Amino acid sequence: MAVELPQTPTPPQELEEGPEMSFWEHLGELRRRLILGLVGIAVGCVIAAVGAEWLVNTVLLYPAHRVGLQLQNLRPFGMPMLYVKVVLVAGMILGAPFALYQLWRFVAPGLYQHERRWVRRMTLWSSLCFLLGVAFAYAVLLPAMLGFAASFSSEQIRTVVDVTEYYGFVTTSVLLMGAVFELPVLMSIGAWAGIVRAEVLRRYRRHAAVLILIVAAVLTPTPDPINQLIFAMPLYVLYEVSILVVRWIERRRS
Repeated sequence: MAVELPQTPTPPQELEEGPEMSFWEHLGELRRRLILGLVGIAVGCVIAAVGAEWLVNTVLLYPAHRVGLQLQNLRPFGMPMLYVKVVLVAGMILGAPFALYQLWRFVAPGLYQHERRWVRRMTLWSSLCFLLGVAFAYAVLLPAMLGFAASFSSEQIRTVVDVTEYYGFVTTSVLLMGAVFELPVLMSIGAWAGIVRAEVLRRYRRHAAVLILIVAAVLTPTPDPINQLIFAMPLYVLYEVSILVVRWIERRRS
């Protein structure tokens, strides 16, 4: 016969004190926080516009210059639109912390103290994993892929890439790898929820390796196996790290 254990009541002082708000007051507060978040992103765009020349010539074009890949503009307004896209993306990155802070200020009053600690930790680790994925794509993955593309140049045919296509390739690769590096965070959330178990992850390790190779073959823009392995290796390492994280969480829960 199952016996239900009494639940320890959550002390009321864990909630942030403040007057209760009506539904329309909550909507007004949400609107105010969203406007402040958009203002933060707009300020980030202004800062990015000041350094737009450096962002394009140094940050964006560095992977292509590193491997000797030639770029060209094939559209009448290709270069102005390139600068606009770079400024918008950089402004969103610079303004994202302030916008997330405004969202946090809207949600935090309704959370208990332990829930606020958990959200802060997940936000910190997810941001760190995303930045690690972006750094890996920028420093390792992009030079390998672009170097493979540039190696096919010959005296009769030169590999010259449209700068608009290059921008799309770079941003897609960087954002995709940043999302891939969130695997340990997702596994840890599943472990806390009781959905993911370390024993199951270890049991299906070989199946996961095959699936990772298939995913790498589908997501990698270049068809050569070298770049696919470069894409697959961090995925498998992240899978092994996820097993360790899930095991640690299971021990803490027990």
